[in-house]
Amino acid sequence: MTQDGALVRHVIDRVGYGPRAGDLDLIASRGVDRWLDDQINPSAIAIPADLTRHLDSLATLRMTPTETFVTYGPPSYRPPGGGKPTADDLKAAIEKGRVVPAEAVEARLLRAISSPRQLEERMVEFWFNHFNVFVGKGLDRLWVGAYEQEAIRPHVLGKFRDLLGATAKHPAMLFYLDNWQNTAPGSPGVRGDFQGLNENYARELMELHTLGVNGGYTQDDVVNLARILTGWGFARRDENEGRPRRRLGFFGRALMERPSAMRAVARGRRAFYFDPDRHDTGTKTLLGRAIPGRRGDDGVAEGEEALDMLAQAPATARHISYQLAQFFVADAPDPALVETMANTFQSSGGDIKAVVRVMLWSAAFRDPAIYATRFKTPYHYVLSAVRATGIEVRNIKPLYGMLAQLGQPLYGCQTPDGFKCTTDAWLNADAMTRRISFAVALGAGRLPLDADPDPQGFNARRPERMAEKEPAFLKANGTPVATSTLMTTLGDRFSQTTVGAVNAAAPPLQPGLLLGSPEFMKC
Repeated sequence: MTQDGALVRHVIDRVGYGPRAGDLDLIASRGVDRWLDDQINPSAIAIPADLTRHLDSLATLRMTPTETFVTYGPPSYRPPGGGKPTADDLKAAIEKGRVVPAEAVEARLLRAISSPRQLEERMVEFWFNHFNVFVGKGLDRLWVGAYEQEAIRPHVLGKFRDLLGATAKHPAMLFYLDNWQNTAPGSPGVRGDFQGLNENYARELMELHTLGVNGGYTQDDVVNLARILTGWGFARRDENEGRPRRRLGFFGRALMERPSAMRAVARGRRAFYFDPDRHDTGTKTLLGRAIPGRRGDDGVAEGEEALDMLAQAPATARHISYQLAQFFVADAPDPALVETMANTFQSSGGDIKAVVRVMLWSAAFRDPAIYATRFKTPYHYVLSAVRATGIEVRNIKPLYGMLAQLGQPLYGCQTPDGFKCTTDAWLNADAMTRRISFAVALGAGRLPLDADPDPQGFNARRPERMAEKEPAFLKANGTPVATSTLMTTLGDRFSQTTVGAVNAAAPPLQPGLLLGSPEFMKC
């Protein structure tokens, strides 16, 4: 296949978040296939030292979910001298805890902008969206960063079953879809927050995470899967006895009043805990297959068997393949491509890398008819614009604010189906107006991306507060991005009409017109 400029631009725009200076020449000289080989094996690509140092400075990224809960969670223990936490105590805890989601947002955006492992970052976006959790739901404000670090990133190009299991057992997912409360009715574990069967996670596990909405399951399957997953929840440990306690939920009042026990939990690295006292020990039938009930700690094996079944189902192979093809190739992907990807999914045992390789080397992905036909999501647009300018980002607050204004705040999707990736979800007049305003400010150097970060951070739990009005943090004056450099970085993608309009504009407006052009809105 000819390594022409249009193919090179297409690959960097779809596999990554658009080119930085020199990327187009690098891919062209290396060859598209060799560059994609590198991208699909990201561990062989070195991370820039500056990015590594910046990520290392974000202390909460290295904390486990239990550590973040102990350090930044609600002060529900009784202070010395008795009494309950005051309103000021609660407010102070909330303010203190803002750093956790803020650092998660900072890490994600910096990686997407600066990491040469562009496919890896796109896959992180895809899989987090697929297994979405919402930062604004209670304790998930403390856990979205750990969820991405522990459950998503290690598996984005690995085995689907490993990814499925990691998300199923992570406290962020257990809390978001309420499975931590899922309890067999009439079991010894019924008490407090644990009052009966909760089907939320079981339903989304089949409808969104594996089989798909038309995947052949019934409401009876949802109920039986919920029964199978009873007792799956958070770890807890008695500090003195050093063994799991089955009588106290991780967020039960008794344990909440004993911070020493919380700190004992935090010394461990895993937050998942199976409570046999809350498990349904009866036989269940899932997708026509009988799963015998198990007692005691062996009950967790029922859930593992169910996850195996779902990961191996042909419907799952088709559902995942369709979503990947829709994300990377076309809003309505070629059925033949989806079938080929699904066959690879099944024959490889759910090897994500093998499926992605088939997709990226397919004729459908490299068909010139699909080049520059996708309207970029807000996330893709903002990142590609910043990458094109070459600005060294130290302060991500303006970018998070822009994403909130455009309707795609990072970690801010409330519903479990995640943000849409199709053109019709994002193309509208208001979005265009906001994008052009952002492009002009960015191109004119008025966004303080290279300034010292705001020491107060930002409230990643309440993105709507940043979407209420235009950003008030614009520089009065800035140094515009060099138009000639920007055009070289982006390559020969602009129409004569756009080039003419840019040349006729005042120099400070020229880079904004390029970044706000119809051609740059698409990938």
